[in-house]
Amino acid sequence: MKYIQKNQQPQSLIDWNQRRGGQIRDWKSFTKSVKNDVYQSLLKEQGFICAYCSRPITRNDCHIEHFRPKSVYKELTFEYTNLIASCQGEDEKKPRTPVHCGHKKGAWFDEELMISPLDPNCETYFKYSGSGEIIAADGDKQAAAKTTITKLALDIDKLRRLRRTAIDTVIQITEGLDDAEIQQLIHGYQKPDNTGRLTPFCDVIVYILQQY
Repeated sequence: MKYIQKNQQPQSLIDWNQRRGGQIRDWKSFTKSVKNDVYQSLLKEQGFICAYCSRPITRNDCHIEHFRPKSVYKELTFEYTNLIASCQGEDEKKPRTPVHCGHKKGAWFDEELMISPLDPNCETYFKYSGSGEIIAADGDKQAAAKTTITKLALDIDKLRRLRRTAIDTVIQITEGLDDAEIQQLIHGYQKPDNTGRLTPFCDVIVYILQQY
């Protein structure tokens, strides 16, 4: 899980919320053009990776996830601070199996047991093995990290394999590098490239490199 620093919400969403005047509306009432603006804004601020598993995502294979479920927190349905982009397609489409991340989470939410990618410390709550396993780190957030991994199915074989591939690739790159060069590599993975994209599984890669 990579920390997401929220940017300014799209002006079209501000206008939409002003027009509804505090009236609670169904998600299906969302204007398509405004929804597309929100998609693009979320993708850019996340560096085009999933908010939960850090897979690469595009407009066509992600959905707008309500961190606090819209079925429970209806007043937050159109609040930008509650919106993130998760992998596995639109809300209206049946996600591919195995289901994970936002679609797996569904309407579940627990303030104490759900790790938020909007928490600046979220990356420190998880560890990764060389085989791609995701593990709850020791500390006072361990129970929450374990629950988040389970509820979002972050340790399924599919995601383990993808993380393992990313780890193997970066390990090959580090061969022959000294400590200073590895630190420089870490710094590079923590930032988006010149197209605004983060490296898929950059949080995993950074963790592994920091163990050197």
